[in-house]
Amino acid sequence: MNRYFWSAGRLLNALQSGFVSLLRLWSIPIVLMLSVASGYTTYYGMSWFITDWIALIITIAVQSIIVICSLEVATIHWKANRSRFFMACIALLASVCVSVSFSYFKFYEVSQTETLRIKKLSTLQRGIDDYLDRIYVTKTEILAEQREATTQAERDTSLAYMGKHPDMAPGYKNMVGKGVFWKHFNTISENEKSRLAGLGTQFAALDRSIGQLRQTIRLLDLDSSRRKEIYQVVLAEFSKVQKGFDELVTSQGRRSVNAPILPAYEKFVQTINPSFSMWDGFSWFAFICAAMVDFFTIILSHRLESNAPGAMTDSEQELAYHCLRQFSEFRINPNDELEIAIEKNQIEKARRYPDWMRLFGAAFLLNKGFLRRVNPRSVEFSPNLYSVIAKVMNDQATRTDQHIESDDRADTRENQSFDDIVKKMFRG
Repeated sequence: MNRYFWSAGRLLNALQSGFVSLLRLWSIPIVLMLSVASGYTTYYGMSWFITDWIALIITIAVQSIIVICSLEVATIHWKANRSRFFMACIALLASVCVSVSFSYFKFYEVSQTETLRIKKLSTLQRGIDDYLDRIYVTKTEILAEQREATTQAERDTSLAYMGKHPDMAPGYKNMVGKGVFWKHFNTISENEKSRLAGLGTQFAALDRSIGQLRQTIRLLDLDSSRRKEIYQVVLAEFSKVQKGFDELVTSQGRRSVNAPILPAYEKFVQTINPSFSMWDGFSWFAFICAAMVDFFTIILSHRLESNAPGAMTDSEQELAYHCLRQFSEFRINPNDELEIAIEKNQIEKARRYPDWMRLFGAAFLLNKGFLRRVNPRSVEFSPNLYSVIAKVMNDQATRTDQHIESDDRADTRENQSFDDIVKKMFRG
């Protein structure tokens, strides 16, 4: 039973160690894939401003600086080399700013595509509606003026019939009937009535065109499969309304109203160009997505360098084991980790104990990530170091057992030889 549990424990430890090693190994392609993803979005935004091949070179340089500086920041002991540490941080910050700024455009374009489409459609509708409203105001003014002119012509005709029109000659005043003056003003009245009827007919046709235009604009947002075809119809109907209104207003001796300039379909469906206007309508979602990719790249790159990269070689394991054995002060700290005092105690200082070998081993394991600093005079084991030391200790114990067994076999052979000699002597 004990052997069964021992085998199960060894299998569990092996699986756990293999899984941890696999995660560390998998971190490398993840960092590369994140760099490629961030590089694509950076290149996409940068290619709007400069030629493609220059944008590609700058993108590769920026992503390389992010990974290299992340690894360098993890290895630099900033207390020992502050200038190098801050230079690496500044280079990392500058490259991240460049990457996020140009990547933001791509995420902004993707996340705001529908919003921008709706905004463009709303702008188009608002421009056309404002123009149609001005048409309606002008139409109302023209019809009101024509009705006033028609009413005045009818009033003049009535006064001429009664002989009370102020423009009549004195000899014709107070003469009731259809005389010369009446015929003159009646002709004017009929012309004004005819002009009013003609305006009504023209404005009715214009109203039908406006109604058709409004209906087509509504279809532009409903039927996305025929958007290009519908937009071309909108342009044609808008041009028809504008032409008909301009001709009608010009015939009345009035100035036409300014019409909006409708863009071509390619420009209408075109996505935004990268510019500072993107930051006016700032999108936190697009910014977080752009920064998130570089953030994950930095974190994984930093952990690749700050954590132990995996198992040491056999010679390095032997060296670490012998160096750690040189220390004399061990304890189990509150973190349940084995803690080692790396400074000389008073007795060692008095004896001038040479501790170069063990300090080298401690520095070697600290840089490898197998030891962690607790305070200025002590370090503790990282979880990865226990298995390494256990393996070396097991190998040492195995070699010791084999040596003992070989000594026992040699003694046995010597005893057997002595017994054979004695037997031969007695036989003789």
